[in-house]
Amino acid sequence: MASCPQLRFFHNPQSRSAGVRMLLEELGLPFTLEFVDFKNKPAALLAANPLGKVPTLLADDAVVTEQVAIFQFLAELAPEKNLSPAVGDPLRGPYLRAFAFYGSSFEPAMIDKSQKRDNTSPGMSPYGTIEGVEALVRAQLAKGPWWLGERFTAADVLWASSLSWITQFGLLEKTPEVAAYIERFNQRPAVIAARSKDAALMAEISPA
Repeated sequence: MASCPQLRFFHNPQSRSAGVRMLLEELGLPFTLEFVDFKNKPAALLAANPLGKVPTLLADDAVVTEQVAIFQFLAELAPEKNLSPAVGDPLRGPYLRAFAFYGSSFEPAMIDKSQKRDNTSPGMSPYGTIEGVEALVRAQLAKGPWWLGERFTAADVLWASSLSWITQFGLLEKTPEVAAYIERFNQRPAVIAARSKDAALMAEISPA
């Protein structure tokens, strides 16, 4: 088995990178964290990712950006944690679909909803309709306890961490199945640990 690359993680807890921090905790992978001040982004981040977005990950010299790519990449670095169905596993296709659906349909739909952009042409939209996307999410979570049923995977870290803030902002109704899913996720030791470490980081960066 190839050795794990050295990981350099550009992170701000008040961003989408919070979910990646949780996944790193779940996987137990060693990494170096570089805090990103949005008002003064580090030169190393801009050199790696000119868009200046987090999460951004350096794996040795390779740049990995975009949430769905980072989640899949990291989960496959620790196969012993069983958070990524292997090639040939019947859950592999649904697992990859969970990531693709999040990035190409769900988040664009939520952004359009937040901006009150009316999608008058579903045929030209990457997701169809906002109502259809929301119904699919609720139906998937109703099967429970996790996105793929009984098996917890890296896809759950993405979905549950994202749904936590999306429901807080009122973009998706916190129906019973959504609330139960988020609560199960919040009780995981790795999630509690990641949030505690992020709270300590923010206290250190911005002391009262």
